[in-house]
Amino acid sequence: MPDYPSLFDILGPIMIGPSSSHTAGASRIGSIARQLLGDTPVRAVITLYNSFAKTHKGHGTDKAIVGGILGFGPDDERIRDAFDHAKRSGLAWDFAFVGDLSRFHSNTARVGLTGKDGGTIEVVGASLGGGRIKIQEIEGFPVDFQAQLHTLVVIAEDIPGSIKQISGVIAEEGVNIASMYVSRTEKKANMVIELDQPITASSMERIRTLTWVQFVRLVNPIVEGTSRYEK
Repeated sequence: MPDYPSLFDILGPIMIGPSSSHTAGASRIGSIARQLLGDTPVRAVITLYNSFAKTHKGHGTDKAIVGGILGFGPDDERIRDAFDHAKRSGLAWDFAFVGDLSRFHSNTARVGLTGKDGGTIEVVGASLGGGRIKIQEIEGFPVDFQAQLHTLVVIAEDIPGSIKQISGVIAEEGVNIASMYVSRTEKKANMVIELDQPITASSMERIRTLTWVQFVRLVNPIVEGTSRYEK
């Protein structure tokens, strides 16, 4: 079904402008990439596609996505000076621009991050309008979630019973699974599990210590009025 925005989406979120698609949405994509990295980013390689590539300076898309990587919410005034904040925080970044790639949504960004401890992540996300986003790839796996719910992301060996074991840990906490998206390569599986509530750190650790699990992160919704990291 198409992703039609509601009236509230069209009016747009509380944000630093000028565009809910090109600014608020871009900031959220950067923020989700940071959460998936699970570390303080020290390097970012960002590719903007299609409309993002063509209008990024006028709409502040470049500053918004760097601000999101720094952990600034879409309404954080620091987005206007995101490049200065990035330099002070020790974040290095590079941009690339691809103006016409039909397989991607018109407002798409690929964000590759390296953390201070050497970990990396690559995320592809699209801005759908009204500040809404859709994450479409994580580490090359196709995914499909909008970061409106608490979302557990797991990459693991593709073994029988893996979904049952992870679902069991979640069920023991009494947390309801709203949706699950699974994609596989020849040897690995990616699970994206949207939850009605977050799971505890102890349950995250139980999943992390499963011998066949290679990556686990809990992504929390990005909301206006808060920034996840210290000002």
